[in-house]
Amino acid sequence: MALTRDFKETIRARVKRDPGFRKALLREGIENFLSGDVETGKIILRDFINATIGFTKLSDVTHRSAKSLMRMLGPRGNPQARNLFEIVAHLQRAEGVRFEVRSTRAALRTKRQPLSHGTRHAVSGEN
Repeated sequence: MALTRDFKETIRARVKRDPGFRKALLREGIENFLSGDVETGKIILRDFINATIGFTKLSDVTHRSAKSLMRMLGPRGNPQARNLFEIVAHLQRAEGVRFEVRSTRAALRTKRQPLSHGTRHAVSGEN
């Protein structure tokens, strides 16, 4: 579903007046990439760029054409990790933030899991 112009303008206006929202939007885009939802990550990152520095300024910094950057983050785009991380690094610098990745435990299974040698034991949350 394509975003309407009104929605994009609403996002742009909120980004301009609310630094917390701007930071959360960038974080959300990055988290989507890290969780494997590349499509949503591209949409959010594209909206963030349009509402903040714009593709022309990003083009100057990355030395890639604005059109190439837009295609990269478009619906059929497939950005290389090197390009994506360069974009994210610049956006973090521009916002004055630095996101860190921290590990968390996935939901623990309560079923007994077979071990490779045929015995069984319960999975616990203990380290």
